[in-house]
Amino acid sequence: MVNKSVGIVGLGYYVPEKVITNADYEKIVDTSDEWIRTMTGIEERRFASPEQATSDLCVEASKKALKSANMTIEDIDLIITATVTPDYLVQSAACLIGRKLNAGKIPAFDISAGCSGLVYALTVAESFVKSGVYQNILVMGGETLSRIVDMQDRSTCILFGDAAAAAIVSQVEDGYGILSTYLGAEGEDDDVLRIPAGGSKKPNTIETINNRDNFVKMKGGEVFKFAVTAFPNATKEALDRANIGVKDIKILFPHQANIRIIESAMKRLHIKKEQVYVNIQKYGNTSAASIGVALGEALEEGRIQKGDTIVMTAFGSGLTYGSLVMKWCY
Repeated sequence: MVNKSVGIVGLGYYVPEKVITNADYEKIVDTSDEWIRTMTGIEERRFASPEQATSDLCVEASKKALKSANMTIEDIDLIITATVTPDYLVQSAACLIGRKLNAGKIPAFDISAGCSGLVYALTVAESFVKSGVYQNILVMGGETLSRIVDMQDRSTCILFGDAAAAAIVSQVEDGYGILSTYLGAEGEDDDVLRIPAGGSKKPNTIETINNRDNFVKMKGGEVFKFAVTAFPNATKEALDRANIGVKDIKILFPHQANIRIIESAMKRLHIKKEQVYVNIQKYGNTSAASIGVALGEALEEGRIQKGDTIVMTAFGSGLTYGSLVMKWCY
């Protein structure tokens, strides 16, 4: 593989306008604003409008990313979308996004790695650029999780929101860009986090719909136990591969799933609070979009400068996890 430095040269994100507060959930299920804040750190989240699908959110984020990189869609030669909520079960969101962006006949495909999706997709894109197969890749993490949550299940419906983030991955100045990545998966078959029906294992029927098996189900305690170990371990592995210490990190961008998981990881990593970016209070868990949205906000706030070392770490359904270390290039 050719020794090229590869990184993000443009970034954009999009969140829908509709805000759903904890008070709104108090009217739907037996919960309270205080309980949600204490147990999750979430105060509000965004929901897509009825006419918006995942591809629409991703298109908006992509337009911003292209503008940020001073590129047009004609400069892109591959589209990768990380999502667990594509517009359709058959036909990738990436293909729809390409059509909506007038991308022509360039290849496009989806990655399904749950909340780890963006880290997985960036790792794949880095490999393609390093090998010389493609030069400029549009990578997205986008979700409309509001469409797959059961509004009768108070343990899950309060957690999720909709959003999209997009990045342009290209060759960058030597010494900058992605310094290391680490991906992992621990395939499970115990309904820890999945939608039970709608796939080839259990097609949707009147019975599955009546049982509400077409909505996401999660064993919160099991996910928590997995995450508090996988999160710091993945981060440490990626840092070791880059030969970088925790003290050298400017900002760690964790997957925004639960504030208690983030705080637990901070303790295990011995990382300072000011080194960790948290915006879960505003958006909830947006799965593959969450790290990209946080990164976009940090850039807008001027918290990242050229040469800063940042880390992205995620965990999600699969069960999957991954971490990526990057030296920011602009």
